[in-house]
Amino acid sequence: LPPPATRERPPGCKTVFVGGLPENGTEQIIMEVFEQCGEVIAIRKSKKNFCHIRFAEEFMVDKALYLSGYRIRLGSSTDKKDTGRLHVDFAQARDDLYEWECKQRMLAREERHRRRLEEERFRPPSPPPVVHYSDHECSVVAEKLKDDTKFLEAIQTLLTWIERGEVNRRTANNFYSMIQSANSHIRRLVNEKAAHEKEMEEAKEKFKLALSGILVQFEQIVAVYHSASKQKAWDHFTKAQRKNISVWCKQAEEIRNIHNDELMGIRREEEMEMSDEEIEDPSEMKETEESALVSQVEALKEENDSLRWQLDAYRNEVELLKQEQGKVSRDEDTTKEQQMKLLQQALQGMQKHLLKVQDEYKKREAELEKVREDKLKIETLLENLKEQESSTSRVCACSQEKECPVEKTLSNSPVKSEREVLLVGIISTFLHVHPFGASIEYICSYLQRLDSKICTAEVEVLMTRLQNTFRQELSGVGASLEKRWKFCGFDGLKMT
Repeated sequence: LPPPATRERPPGCKTVFVGGLPENGTEQIIMEVFEQCGEVIAIRKSKKNFCHIRFAEEFMVDKALYLSGYRIRLGSSTDKKDTGRLHVDFAQARDDLYEWECKQRMLAREERHRRRLEEERFRPPSPPPVVHYSDHECSVVAEKLKDDTKFLEAIQTLLTWIERGEVNRRTANNFYSMIQSANSHIRRLVNEKAAHEKEMEEAKEKFKLALSGILVQFEQIVAVYHSASKQKAWDHFTKAQRKNISVWCKQAEEIRNIHNDELMGIRREEEMEMSDEEIEDPSEMKETEESALVSQVEALKEENDSLRWQLDAYRNEVELLKQEQGKVSRDEDTTKEQQMKLLQQALQGMQKHLLKVQDEYKKREAELEKVREDKLKIETLLENLKEQESSTSRVCACSQEKECPVEKTLSNSPVKSEREVLLVGIISTFLHVHPFGASIEYICSYLQRLDSKICTAEVEVLMTRLQNTFRQELSGVGASLEKRWKFCGFDGLKMT
């Protein structure tokens, strides 16, 4: 039998619900049954044939669940009060949840402690403290700056001293000599970089030469395999030897192709680097030139405005000086005249600069107009191309319309589908058999034997649309007045 359905297991569950107990069952009997699953801490029995059992560990609950579904009987009695069927399920208890939360917090503390110890173990050791500045230490650091192996340590010490504020009038010359030594180290670094680049280029060339030599050898080996595969030599080999030769040939060709692709990739990268340095997209150049011109024009406008404001300020100052000239004494006239001359000279210089700026502004505007005209020409060319494409598509559409006139004629006909054509044929045959006509209900009852989906309105609309094929007549008098449909296709054919 499949295991009985249980509820979702609560976190840290150590308590089970046991139902279906015999009415005469005692705690001692329940303890005797369930202590086989593990240590029982507490049993809470109810008067309604169920109880809650709390175990010492969580895995004991899983063992107790296997007892669910078993029948229990007290002694040899068959009385209903002495029998029952056990139902064991997970139970939710506050003590279990509290213990589980405490355990989770303890595990989290242990994990944090372990992670902190791990971080401290992998943390790099702190650098040694930098010595304080003195003349002796300064000479030691100056010697270390000249040594390539100790340069990093010395430059760090020099940086720390400068940040601490050890530079003053007395020590300025010493610090200048150390900074000069650091500057001379730049040349050594540049030379070292150039040497490394040269070594890298030489290694690349060696690799390319070695790879090309390997490819030549592969070509020779593949040529040997191909010549051995020719009929002159191939017929003298056994079947096993031929198989081995063909397999070796395939393997050699695959390895040769891989090496060839690698060599071609290296050459392609070199060509791309050369082309990136030399070639640039002309459209991007135009856009950058146009944006540069626009930014220059805007900068010139701003400069022009600022110059105008400065001119206005100078004019205001000149007017103020003129107004105050009559009030000032003769001793100050000479100084005012000098100030006036200086201001006038400055004003003339500003006017000349303004004229130059305006000339540059006009030149930039002319260049911008040229760029805009080129842009308009390109847009007109694009529009012409689009019109040519649209004209070609119209010609294609006209040719397609000429090729399918039959479809248009079919769409203009009163019969719109193949189903209606079939209905017209069946109705015509039916009315031809009934020359005196038939009512619409009679016709529809006949058609519904063939297709139950046919409705009276659809048939009547179709017949009224075909006036040259069907005709409606009234027969009878008074209460016996009846509408009948007749087939008039032969008369309609003569009329058309």
